[in-house]
Amino acid sequence: MRISVKGRYALAAVTVIAARARNRENVTVSSISEELGISRIYLEQVFSQLKKDGILVSEKGPRGGYQLSSSPSSLTVWDILNTLETGLSEQTEETVRDAAPELELALGDVVYAPLSAALRECLSGISVQDLLDGAEVQRGQQAYMLNI
Repeated sequence: MRISVKGRYALAAVTVIAARARNRENVTVSSISEELGISRIYLEQVFSQLKKDGILVSEKGPRGGYQLSSSPSSLTVWDILNTLETGLSEQTEETVRDAAPELELALGDVVYAPLSAALRECLSGISVQDLLDGAEVQRGQQAYMLNI
């Protein structure tokens, strides 16, 4: 499986929003763009999709910006990637149905369906809170390395 740049940016940006959510702070696209070094225009497209699917909510005005629609512990990597990565939940295209229908059915039953289920289960088991916690651990390790 390959996660696109859009998916990777979304995971990073949502994690930043979650980190700032502790202070009930609205997060602007510009601030995330600057913090993560991601094109603002590209992030706006990503956020538009995430808002449309109900992962983000926005507030307009001078103190406006984005927040998560739910807690970081209840929002999963699957939720985010499934919004942006079209291939994650698509049905597998038939490849040899006409020439070998029994093989096509076997491929679906033995390979494609279990793979899709395993991917969904794995990504559904990783929350945005897990990403926050992982970033915190890495930050602590980075600080320790710099102080040596």
